Amino acid sequence: MEHIKVILLQRVAGLGLISDVVNVKPGFARNYLLPKKIALRATKENVAYFEKERAQIEARNAETKTEAQKIAEKMGTLSISIVRQASDKGQLYGSVSARDIAASIKEAGFSIRAGQINIGHPIKSLGIYDISVDLHPEVSVIVKLSVAKSEEEAQQQITEILPEETIVE
Repeated sequence: MEHIKVILLQRVAGLGLISDVVNVKPGFARNYLLPKKIALRATKENVAYFEKERAQIEARNAETKTEAQKIAEKMGTLSISIVRQASDKGQLYGSVSARDIAASIKEAGFSIRAGQINIGHPIKSLGIYDISVDLHPEVSVIVKLSVAKSEEEAQQQITEILPEETIVE
């Protein structure tokens, strides 16, 4: 399969940094990088445009990164809880998805999309989990998630793990 060259407009994990020209599969470029304005095709015109606009692109990226770092500082001590029905052995009837976690974080006062939550796979059992939230391609924060049968049980799980002053309700 043939690859195409693109210029990255922001950092992409596992691919490259701003201004890198990388080879990617056509479908990845067409369906993800180009529509989300993460990259430009590496044509002569786009390379010239990028070089002309490089300072502004890097300045915008630095500004959004700074904003993300401020939010990360506020979210650094965040712990959330989700109440679900479960069996006696701790298996959930259903699962906890990135959408559920994003909704809980929004309730805590932060504007997060489900696409920013990295859990790998849905959570299917009770317990405490470390959830990675990507605020910017270069900034992520870990949030503590307690999945429990009741709100009291969730608070008990969190207090066993975290010092008293870091609990956010």
